[in-house]
Amino acid sequence: MTSLSGDTPPISDLQIPQFDLVSDISDHHFAGKHPKTPPSSVQKKIMQEWKLLSKDLPETIFVRVYENRVNILRAAIVGARGTPYHDGLFFFDVAFPSDYPARPPFVYYWSFGYRLNPNLYSNGRVCLSLLNTWVGKKCEKWDPNNSSILQLLLSIQALVLNEKPYFNEPGYSGWSGRTYGEKKSLAYSEDVFVLSCKTMLRVLRKPPQSFELVVAQHFKDNAEFILSACDAYRKGFARVGCFNGAVKGTKGEVSVKFKVAIDLLYEDLVMAMLKTGASVEHFAQQAREEREKKAKEKAEVAAASKNKRGVTVGEIGRSFVQKLKKIVSLGSIMKNKSQKSKTIPV
Repeated sequence: MTSLSGDTPPISDLQIPQFDLVSDISDHHFAGKHPKTPPSSVQKKIMQEWKLLSKDLPETIFVRVYENRVNILRAAIVGARGTPYHDGLFFFDVAFPSDYPARPPFVYYWSFGYRLNPNLYSNGRVCLSLLNTWVGKKCEKWDPNNSSILQLLLSIQALVLNEKPYFNEPGYSGWSGRTYGEKKSLAYSEDVFVLSCKTMLRVLRKPPQSFELVVAQHFKDNAEFILSACDAYRKGFARVGCFNGAVKGTKGEVSVKFKVAIDLLYEDLVMAMLKTGASVEHFAQQAREEREKKAKEKAEVAAASKNKRGVTVGEIGRSFVQKLKKIVSLGSIMKNKSQKSKTIPV
């Protein structure tokens, strides 16, 4: 059972390993783009990476390596609580170049077409100094002697999927702490959370290969917190990313745009979480009641509008008929007068 506060419970408690060896590479982004067998020196280095990952992965990062393709791997990173990415699952495909570690790995982000971070593009590009895909100080760039895949994954989780991603954009970093910058940051975080929820739905509906159990168990364990957060955010009980399980005495302003977006996603999220076996029937009941209430209100508005239009048309119709009668009557009178004037003898 998931607590509504604190850190995300470890999935490893349910015997789902953080690191595992699998075989299916059918949907891996780099499956057909790199040589199947890297040089022996590169294989040796990759085996060292495997060993490090198998020992030191945190409970919120999962890695799957491939028995027949040692030069690619896939990672899932859990968004940290206290950020607009909280409890989401974000997937990255990694490939080792033929001269690894002289060059950094290639990394592809499963974006599903969403741009939810300045460093993560909708086309899957990951923009990071450590990957040499962005400018940075020498100490921030890839170091063949010291850098590793583990360091890369930890950097993405802590530095990219952070509390205020708006300021990841270099041009905006100087606005942190200023009223204007913080306001823009909050609006950006609202958009990020909406896209994170959309990503959750995409992942739930079609999990990446070899992560089916991770996806199902993760969302089963965290459905209560995720849906409670969605409900708290849209009702203004907490600012996006700041929900901690308690709503009493808390308040967080959110935009109308955000409320509308979450309302549109909410029931779909609930139904997707239910399919994992999560005990969120009370949220499903709430969603049904909200849908029925909205449908009833819409029907009442439509009926009222129809009645108003009907009365107006009726009144116009009656007025027109009355005017027409007057015109006809006047015409008749004028005709009679004309006929009488013609019969008067001179």
